Amino acid sequence: MRRTILVALLALGALLTSVFCASAQTDADQRGVGIRLVEVPSDRSDDPRAQQYIIDHVGQGETIVRQVQVVNHEPVASTVRVYAGGAAIDDTSFQPSDRQEDQAVARWAVLDRSSIELPAEGSETLKATITVPADAPDGERYGVIWAELPGAESDSGVTVVNRVGIRIYLSVGEGSEPASDFEVDTLTAARDADGTPVVAAKVHNTGGRALDMSGQLELTDGPAGLSAGPFPAELGTTLGIGETGDVHVPLDPEIPDGPWNATLTLRSGELERTVRATITFPAEAGEVGEAVDAERVTDSIPGLILAGIALLLALLVLGGLLWYLRRRNDEDEDDALTPARELSS
Repeated sequence: MRRTILVALLALGALLTSVFCASAQTDADQRGVGIRLVEVPSDRSDDPRAQQYIIDHVGQGETIVRQVQVVNHEPVASTVRVYAGGAAIDDTSFQPSDRQEDQAVARWAVLDRSSIELPAEGSETLKATITVPADAPDGERYGVIWAELPGAESDSGVTVVNRVGIRIYLSVGEGSEPASDFEVDTLTAARDADGTPVVAAKVHNTGGRALDMSGQLELTDGPAGLSAGPFPAELGTTLGIGETGDVHVPLDPEIPDGPWNATLTLRSGELERTVRATITFPAEAGEVGEAVDAERVTDSIPGLILAGIALLLALLVLGGLLWYLRRRNDEDEDDALTPARELSS
């Protein structure tokens, strides 16, 4: 019985490990300087975007503080300049900006140091304080916290600057944070100039915060019942409030024309939408097919709920196994005592 219970516990441990654990990867070939957030607000701990960027909603006159870590990936000591800059969302991309009207966050953000001396392969943690003026108008502002190595002149005489940053998405206003939302309007199958099939999703930001899009596409019920994917969406599409833009998903060059049942899942942070449509890729390179209306699929169950269901099922199985083994053990003990009772009578 003990051996059986041990096997059951090991199986349960393996299941929980597969449900809850995620592997972390490091880039051994990294060079230059790096920067990352050290802490995330508790109310955004489940938001993947908040792990990378400073995302918050702040009232006029309020202050937020974030810890950031600067890392020197070089094998020699380096002096790193740190500062805040402005940014804007332009043509579905997040763009650092030098325009005066985009410099609000740069003026509001203060770092506790302007430069740091980092030893080879060393790191340092800094404090960034962002104070919103009492007379700041409502709306979302953007910026970047930069870490920059001194420029080095290349062989061609061009000065190369190694600079990395953390984006800032700061919503300003009293009361609750504006809700984020988006809709996927259409899917369009096309082939680029070299014939590679591409799916373009027309996405409309219908909420009150900017969005950074990611996701994947799966193809099913294709020619001869083929399936393919998932194919990751190209990263880098940022949609401003009210903006509409395309999210592109490049596919394998060998994908047949179709028709295919395409299922696209897009997300920004914790927000996720899934749509379906029947698409057919054009036969020639450079051609674009007709835009097809995307049918909204009921939101999928969040991963945390799935994990909870898996845990509950595992516990039910283990509990049932332990109950069965205990019952068998009690029956064996009763059988062993029966002759003794008969003898005494």
